[in-house]
Amino acid sequence: MAKRDYYEVLGVSKTASDDEIKKAYKKMAIKYHPDRNPGDKQAEEKFKEAAEAYDVLRDPQKRQRYDQFGPDAFGPGAGGFGGGQGMSMDDIFSMMNDVFGGGFGGGFSGFGGGFGGFGGGGQHRKPVYKGQDLRMRIELDLNDIVNGVTKKFNVRTDITCPHCNGSGSEDGQETTCGTCNGQGVVYKTRQTMLGIMQTQTVCDTCRGEGTVIKNKCKHCNGEGIVKGEKQVEVELPAGLVEGYAYNFQGKGGAGRRNGVNGDLQILVHEKPHPELMRDGVDLVYNLLLTIPQAVLGTSLEVPTHDGKAKIAIPAGTQPGTVLRLKNKGIPDINSYGNQSGDEIINISVYMPETLSKDERKAIEILAEGDNIKPSTSIKDRIFNHFRAYFKK
Repeated sequence: MAKRDYYEVLGVSKTASDDEIKKAYKKMAIKYHPDRNPGDKQAEEKFKEAAEAYDVLRDPQKRQRYDQFGPDAFGPGAGGFGGGQGMSMDDIFSMMNDVFGGGFGGGFSGFGGGFGGFGGGGQHRKPVYKGQDLRMRIELDLNDIVNGVTKKFNVRTDITCPHCNGSGSEDGQETTCGTCNGQGVVYKTRQTMLGIMQTQTVCDTCRGEGTVIKNKCKHCNGEGIVKGEKQVEVELPAGLVEGYAYNFQGKGGAGRRNGVNGDLQILVHEKPHPELMRDGVDLVYNLLLTIPQAVLGTSLEVPTHDGKAKIAIPAGTQPGTVLRLKNKGIPDINSYGNQSGDEIINISVYMPETLSKDERKAIEILAEGDNIKPSTSIKDRIFNHFRAYFKK
């Protein structure tokens, strides 16, 4: 079944601002939350659909990709990018925790485990805490960019406390919070001009969890996480570009109290190649011929991303001539099947800056020949080469 348009799902226009998208999602999340619609499968599907739409439209890069390719942008083979496919309820609640503020993960406990202020009545769920997001800059050479690469490195971040295995407790025992009676929220009433108003806030004692630890772990002080170092392995696809930010879910810091890991964002820096220049998905090599090579023709080798290639230079090759090695460029990360660009060889001819007496005499003799003088057709062809170049 074809997916609905994400903008239509949230009821916003394609030019909607980030704030408008966020407000629209909050409205949908509250309306279709499972605690407010117990047993309603249709509401649950709309709840998930809204989360999937927001997951894409809140991220500038995902949104740009979606605007260009639609739902196919996140289909099979789309790499690490995602649009909510396969999102678990914990993933959705973690995202809601970011949208609504701390303490609202794991089932909207901030609304009293059942939208207390909205007339709910569902069971209280503990918040699921998300770990710290990390950002790293990685330098890739041309070989890495063309073929893709797996990188392993150590990062210093929050890790699960090895002493309590992330529970935060010395003995694994918890008790119901006496302040909120296990609801995770506390209620306050006050007299206003409009009458008595009731408000609810996250319980300060248990931080919305509904339970408190009897004996906190001495190593992590009940948080379930400590500062440490862990090894991260990421697979970077072929075709990445300078400045590209590639997101890996769950590769960041550990979440407190056995929550979900944060994300790791890799920022790509391209290491310049000594001979080849990148132009989009094409590689460019500037080949400088001598006058005899251009006049008589020759066979020579040019560098490629995977070694060298032998090419033939026809006799009478003109400056500005462009040769093309098909599929010797860089895979296009935005294409289906990662189709590759070409290697473009720009030909120039070297004009000697100094000449010996004999060389000058030889050139003067050649200058008298009929074939040395350019014809009108040759002039037009060379001019068209340069005109095409400057139109780029």
